[in-house]
Amino acid sequence: MEPTATPEAAATTNGKSGGGSARTVEVFNPATGKLIGTVPAMAPDEVTAAVARARAAQPAWEAAGFAERGRILRRAQKWTLDNAERIISTIVAENGKTYEDAQLAEVSYAASAFGFWAKNAPEFLADEKVKSASPFVLGRKLKVRYAPVGVVGVIGPWNYPLTNSFGDCIPALAAGNSVVLKPATLTPMTSLLMAEGLRECGVPEDVFQVTVGEGSSIGNALIDAVDFVMFTGSTEVGRKVMMRAAETLTPTAMELGGKDPMIVLRDANIERAANAAVHYSMQNGGQTCISVERVYVEEPVYDDFVARVTEKMGALRLGVPGGPAQVDVGAMTSESQTDIVEEQVNDAVAHGARAVVGGSRGEGDGNFFEPTLLLDVDHSMEAMKEETFGPTLPVMKVRDADEAIQLANDSPYGLQASVWTKDVARGEELARRIESGVVCVNDAQLNYVALELPMGGWKDSGVGSRHGAGGIRKYTKQQTLLVTKFAPTDKDVHMLPYDSPRKTKLLGRTFKFLWGRGKRD
Repeated sequence: MEPTATPEAAATTNGKSGGGSARTVEVFNPATGKLIGTVPAMAPDEVTAAVARARAAQPAWEAAGFAERGRILRRAQKWTLDNAERIISTIVAENGKTYEDAQLAEVSYAASAFGFWAKNAPEFLADEKVKSASPFVLGRKLKVRYAPVGVVGVIGPWNYPLTNSFGDCIPALAAGNSVVLKPATLTPMTSLLMAEGLRECGVPEDVFQVTVGEGSSIGNALIDAVDFVMFTGSTEVGRKVMMRAAETLTPTAMELGGKDPMIVLRDANIERAANAAVHYSMQNGGQTCISVERVYVEEPVYDDFVARVTEKMGALRLGVPGGPAQVDVGAMTSESQTDIVEEQVNDAVAHGARAVVGGSRGEGDGNFFEPTLLLDVDHSMEAMKEETFGPTLPVMKVRDADEAIQLANDSPYGLQASVWTKDVARGEELARRIESGVVCVNDAQLNYVALELPMGGWKDSGVGSRHGAGGIRKYTKQQTLLVTKFAPTDKDVHMLPYDSPRKTKLLGRTFKFLWGRGKRD
């Protein structure tokens, strides 16, 4: 059964948000085209008011401390697991992905993230003692403190309404911030459901709120009012968000577009590489920022690799997702994104590529595109240069690893990449030559489940990172503390007035003694 939402129910889930608005957002199942619910659409002034309430609620949430916040997050972890089927049903209905994609890449991630940040926030944000080589601070206590920024605004994408939309809120809450989340209008119901869960688990009123509304109308209001913006989405929109945030000097972090290359060397385990290429390009219908979007295969193993991928991709089942094991590839969430995929495939074919598997829109009322394998591709084609964000896999033959690296780096993006070889030492050496924030050797995407590892893009793929210590410290302000416990004199030697030539010369000799010794070349 598909979940439904009414304006009244959604408004209750969303705290005070949207209560005074007559506007609504209709939510459709992209696999069937059917309306599954409506939620209130907020006006800019309502978003501003929501941020004001979040700001008023934040000090008490910060004062609750890591232990209490951790207890609440662990309750939320249990709530997520206890309500897994309900969450999966909501994600499948509004997003169009398969049951397994919702289970493995969304619910399991959220459950893991709640526990990870509850456990690690105290360590990541503990005061840091600092030692200095400067003689001027001898005897002083030096520390760095991490204080929550206040109110964090999260602008989420539609492709992962739990993992990449709500998921960014978890470390922000763990750090002691209030959070106002703006989910994509295509997929707001998952965020509203999680807001309900947080409230049941003890998150105070107004500490977490969801604001639903169209595009920049409320997005700008959110950016203007919060203390930090976390954005996940396209590079084009990310630039606009950053420009808007710059007007108020509001810091940002962004995960943006990707065109992730996979390099298969002649000594790779071809069966494993073929399985990985199919999975990591087709999982979630290819609608993943870190999907494999292009493959470079060394000439000696190209035919073998292509034959295996052709067979495996041709066996995938495309269709309306429901329960477990029903389909392999679900619907595309956005009709406009389906258009982009179709345009790129048609452009590639027009320039000489062959679609040996798929190549067309799927049948039915929903947004479907067939799993598509493109051969005879090159970098004159959009499918090899621009982010596709759909179920396509272009495979290109290369002479050697050097050509593969050159082509992999021939992109404005640098989010993730992978190298496949039995010589792992060489694989790591090649990985270091790829211009990407993350590179896997003989794997892909698995770094995302290791929450200890930072995940962020280079070049046009983002600013900052999620996960690791940096993934929560970005939601804080650094404060330096220098404490003088005992001063040997009432007037330090460097203090005004400068009325003693002897003292000045003594200081000069001291500096030369401290920093003038040793080799310089």
